This record gives sequence, structure tokens and C-alpha cells, in this order.
Amino acid sequence: MKNEATGLKRISNAFGFSMQGLKICYQSEVAFRQELWFGVVLISLAFWLKESAIERVLLIAPVFLVLIVEVLNSAIESVVDRIGDEYHALSGAAKDMGSAAVWLSLVLVLITWIIILI
Repeated sequence: MKNEATGLKRISNAFGFSMQGLKICYQSEVAFRQELWFGVVLISLAFWLKESAIERVLLIAPVFLVLIVEVLNSAIESVVDRIGDEYHALSGAAKDMGSAAVWLSLVLVLITWIIILI
């Protein structure tokens, strides 16, 4: 049986693993870096615009969704690459679906910003 941490130690460990995951994603994924810095610009712009608090949240939330989906896509790609270098239709499909999820989240950002700003 594993000796698992509980309470605050478990929360502290989980936070550390999460920060490690973000660091790895930032260092190894160009797309994540681009989306992160584009998100910083959009979030800054959301605070600069004279929109209501609810509209501001609606502008910011999809930006975080893009980052979340990109982290998950990167995790899928890492697992698929770990399995092997040879081509397999299911591996390609998994990577393509992860990419599609990122694209859909980016479309959500675009639609949300257009609707609120127009």
C-alpha cells in the first residue's frame, strides 16, 4: 500500500505537480507559449475595456479554456509519443482530435469577443 499524503501536504504536492506541468508545457510547447502571451494581451485588454464585470468574465473565461485545452492536448501528444514513433491511425486520430479541441476553444474566444464587443 502506498504512503499517500493527506490534508495540506496533499494539496501542497498537487500544487507543485500542477506548477511543474505548466512549466514543462511552457518550455516544450511553442503553441502554449503563443496562446499564453496572446491570453495575457486579451486579459489585459478585457480589464482596459469599459465592459461590465459579467462581460469581463465572459471575455476572460474562454482564454483560460484555450490554455486548459492546450495543456490537455500536449498531455495527449506526450502519451502518444511515449507509446512509439511508428505511425498508427489511432495515434494520429488522437493527436488530430486534441488539435481540433484547441481549434474549437480558439473559435470560442473569437466568437465571444466579437459578440460582446459588437
